[in-house]
Amino acid sequence: MDLHVIVLPYFFLFISTPPKAQRSMDKDSKMMILCLVLAAIISPVFTEEWRADVVKKLDALVTSCVVVPCSFTHPKENLPTSRLRGIWHRSTDRDQRIYYEDRTQVLENFRGRTKLLGQLGQDNCSLEITNIKDHDNGPFCFRIELARTETDTSTVDKFSFVESCVTFTMLPDPPNPTLSHQKTAIQDRPYTITCSVRHTCPSHVPKLTWSRGTADEVIEDHKEMGLGYWEAQSILTIIPEEKDDHSDVTCTAQFNGQKTSSTTLTLYVKRTENYNHIIIPTVAAFGTAVIFAVFCIFMVKRYKKRIAELQNQEGSVWNRLSRLSRR
Repeated sequence: MDLHVIVLPYFFLFISTPPKAQRSMDKDSKMMILCLVLAAIISPVFTEEWRADVVKKLDALVTSCVVVPCSFTHPKENLPTSRLRGIWHRSTDRDQRIYYEDRTQVLENFRGRTKLLGQLGQDNCSLEITNIKDHDNGPFCFRIELARTETDTSTVDKFSFVESCVTFTMLPDPPNPTLSHQKTAIQDRPYTITCSVRHTCPSHVPKLTWSRGTADEVIEDHKEMGLGYWEAQSILTIIPEEKDDHSDVTCTAQFNGQKTSSTTLTLYVKRTENYNHIIIPTVAAFGTAVIFAVFCIFMVKRYKKRIAELQNQEGSVWNRLSRLSRR
């Protein structure tokens, strides 16, 4: 419950009490009301304005990298990055710094491996750690310091967000890619396989490669999953042939730090129905029959024409003989 909701009724009760009655109140009651009022006045500074939003748990692949999403607010007006000092330190000791702009004040085994990815002036305190070691598990906390001026680097306001720290789960081996696909491919038809892998280092996205296919057959995507996790995707579309049945397709993920993992899929290609062995002989036989029928019709017509010509010739000879016999 908001502290103001508790305090205000007591405060108004106190100020509405007649002075004589106020004098009769015991000292402890007055002190309690005074403390509650003061707490209500100053509580926004400590509970609302000094706030950091840090992912509490993340996986970290040894030899690779990790990015910790972080944002914060402070009670001062908007300040440029030059007046803000961002620090990441071990939760047990704020002097054990794993990141600071002055590298000489950073723990030796973290020097050159940490940097801020965002601008402090934009309330972004995201941290990148590269070349992860198996002992980099944390917890690590963020601390902000506000300088007096851009030239006067002494800090007047400092705050460590020790309630918002990140702890890493160290992964000695990378996760295997996940393959999404239909169970059976159909011969001579497009077949799509999606390879995806989760990671926690968006500044160095894992590279996904295939054991077959060309660049024109691949579409790549990278999206945020939330809570510091990201997913790299590679989508392969192929046209399987009959010879591809029971062949393997492998997707390999190469992470920052050179570690790799892979997953293999065995293709099962369903043949498309082929009736050529029936259609071709049928068409050939039909074509032959048509040609033979046309030839027969032509020969019959020619034969009939020849018979008609012979009949005409015989009629002419008979007529001549008849005329000669009359003479």
